[in-house]
Parts: sequence; structure tokens; C-alpha cells
Amino acid sequence: MSDAKTRIDETVKANDVVLYMKGTKDMPQCGFSSRVAGVLNYIGVDYTDVNVLADEEIRSGIKEYSDWPTIPQLYIKGEFVGGCDIITEMTLSGELDGMFEQNGISFDKAAADKIREANA
Repeated sequence: MSDAKTRIDETVKANDVVLYMKGTKDMPQCGFSSRVAGVLNYIGVDYTDVNVLADEEIRSGIKEYSDWPTIPQLYIKGEFVGGCDIITEMTLSGELDGMFEQNGISFDKAAADKIREANA
């Protein structure tokens, strides 16, 4: 395993929720990353953010690691969940809530419900 893949693997396995994104959770650098970080921030999920713009090896390595061509990428308990469109769909359907609940990850259910209400 390459150095980048090893670092990615260690990060994904050591943290319950990880978002590989452009920018940081406090300052996203693209609309897609901003949308996913915004959802996680709004519903109060404690997650680790990894800025792929700060490390070219990680930026290309994460795409190989997941076999997914785009960023952002969300991981829950070591499992790749998806990118922006998938996370948006899962948020609106309530499936993301279920994933958090199944994995014992705390989040604000009322805030998640507000997102769905606002997008109904």
C-alpha cells in the first residue's frame, strides 16, 4: 500500500466519521464540499475533515482508495458512504439518520428533520 493509501486507511479507521473535502469544515473551498460539510455541521455530527487541497498525494489517493472519482467523500466507521449527491439524497430520505443511529454516532435528529422539512 502506498504512503497516501496507508495514511487514508489509518484516518478512516481511526475516526468514526471522516469527510475528505476541498477546504475545511469551517472554510469549504467548493460548493459540493460546502454542502456536505454544511449538513454535517448543521446536524451536529462530530467528524474529522481532511483538506485534499493541502496534500496532492491524498487528493489523488482518496480517489483510488474508494474507487470513486469525485470529492467530497464521506466515510462512516471505515465504510465509504458516498459523495455530495448521495449524501444529499440520504439526508433527504432519512437514510443518513439511520446510518448514524446504527453506528452509534450522535447527531441532532430535530435539525435533520428541519432539513427535510425545508426541502419538502
